[in-house]
Amino acid sequence: METSTRIALLIDCDNVSASSIEGVLEELAKYGAVNVRHAHGNWKSSHLTGWSEKLLAHAIRPLQQFAYTTGKNATDSAMIIDAMDLLYSKTVDAFALMTSDCDFTPLVMRILESGMPVYGFGEKKTPSAFVQACSQFIFTEHLQTEDGGQAENSCAISKRSRNELRGDTELVRLLRTSVEQTSDDDGWAHLGKVGQYIANNSSFSPVNYGYRKLSDLIRASELFTFETRNGSAAIYIKEAR
Repeated sequence: METSTRIALLIDCDNVSASSIEGVLEELAKYGAVNVRHAHGNWKSSHLTGWSEKLLAHAIRPLQQFAYTTGKNATDSAMIIDAMDLLYSKTVDAFALMTSDCDFTPLVMRILESGMPVYGFGEKKTPSAFVQACSQFIFTEHLQTEDGGQAENSCAISKRSRNELRGDTELVRLLRTSVEQTSDDDGWAHLGKVGQYIANNSSFSPVNYGYRKLSDLIRASELFTFETRNGSAAIYIKEAR
């Protein structure tokens, strides 16, 4: 039997909404089994009422952290300790951090140094440093519907149009560079290699643009030509210009 990747999901309940947890778990299921689900926070606080309703439904274990003094976030320290304990236990193969707090950036970098990927989930207010540090980062607003429920197919926002995609200079540069770096002498690149190159060099996720798959986003941009070879499922792309 094939061994599934074991993922530890650590949630900073003080800094992220509970309304997208279903979408987060749905996304993580693409990469493996979330066998560790820890929610950190002061559960005596009324601020976490929304989270309390989600714990039992999704088998999430609450970890109590008292606020020892005003102005100090003890939850951050507890969550970092939890992550390091899991890292040294060697019982997980990847981490997912659900937080909008930039203070976890050094933790992400330390986990990456150990050879494990870190999937980040946070609100749009999340500082760029944390977003860019993660192996992949998805804004949680894209994983919930307008009424706060689960997003259908993990994509709550409308799909970016062809012109909107082409107008995003950073996205266009990323796609073109990825194809160029992974292409053969004839200019054609295997789509799987393109996706791997992107994953190794950025925190990009097509979900943030309204698409479930990278191939769907690339097709919508109309920047590349697609080709299926030898009747197989292997897809190759080449810049159209």
